[in-house]
Amino acid sequence: MSIAKRDEGKKVNSDINVTPMVDVMLVLLIIFMVITPMLQNKVNVDLAKAKSAEAMPDADHEDSVKVSITRDGKVYLGADQIALADLGPKAQDLLQNKPDKTVYIRADARSRYGVVMDAIDDLRTAGVDQVAFLTEPVQQAAPSKNAAAPAPATAPGI
Repeated sequence: MSIAKRDEGKKVNSDINVTPMVDVMLVLLIIFMVITPMLQNKVNVDLAKAKSAEAMPDADHEDSVKVSITRDGKVYLGADQIALADLGPKAQDLLQNKPDKTVYIRADARSRYGVVMDAIDDLRTAGVDQVAFLTEPVQQAAPSKNAAAPAPATAPGI
């Protein structure tokens, strides 16, 4: 009887299989693409749309003071929920050492008008002089070619 000899050592493949690594990288990319917009504004509100909206680049700075008002009337200073009565003093404390004394208000389009006005009143009584509303520009649809074409004329009596 002879002993069977196996040559499996010669079949070992030492190449790196990159397909699983690419799959993991794509999943991570998708996760970061979904999460990044959520981290930017911290409080989700549907801003009101305005035709005369102006760009406010100072509102995008990390150290800008933002007050967010949700549709259910909750008030946030930055990412922290606060009571409406505490808004003025806390905003004034944040503005103490800043050259730009503007408070940016991000109010939900469906929030109650009274809550927004109470927030502005609290800010004004605390000594905040500049209050700016953040809105989104209205997206105007381009006129379609079919809408500009006149309707075909018909002869009377046909």
